[in-house]
Amino acid sequence: MTHWIASSNRDNQKILDAKHIWGVPKRNKNLMHRVKPGDTILVYVRQEKEGDTILPSAITGAYEVVSEPYEDHARLFTTPPHMGDEVFPFRMKVKSVAVFAEPLEFKPLIPDLAFITNKKMWSGHLRQAMREIPAEDYHLILQRAGEEA
Repeated sequence: MTHWIASSNRDNQKILDAKHIWGVPKRNKNLMHRVKPGDTILVYVRQEKEGDTILPSAITGAYEVVSEPYEDHARLFTTPPHMGDEVFPFRMKVKSVAVFAEPLEFKPLIPDLAFITNKKMWSGHLRQAMREIPAEDYHLILQRAGEEA
């Protein structure tokens, strides 16, 4: 089993919860050969502004991949403006492992996460659709969210 952290926005995280599907951009097709049923995904949402409020970057939950990756070009996800007509066609079905009642703010986790090797320029570690993370980072995040002892 491989643990992943997936970068998203809050709109697509809501679609994930409603439809139980995760998708990655065309440029990440190589991930489809690496992601397998039984793998787990933590969803990281970037900092966003909602009205006058700044919503911090956070982890919103954990999911298990329950299907082989597949290709589907139907529009399902909200495409960020800088990504043009991207439809995130490389998809996988997931089931919830733990959807956090409150998103777990990401910045306080940085000092303790092994996959973030550059603690000052940490956001660079989250600029791809999905990246593999060590099991200890996965378990630390669940523990901090109160989901795992």
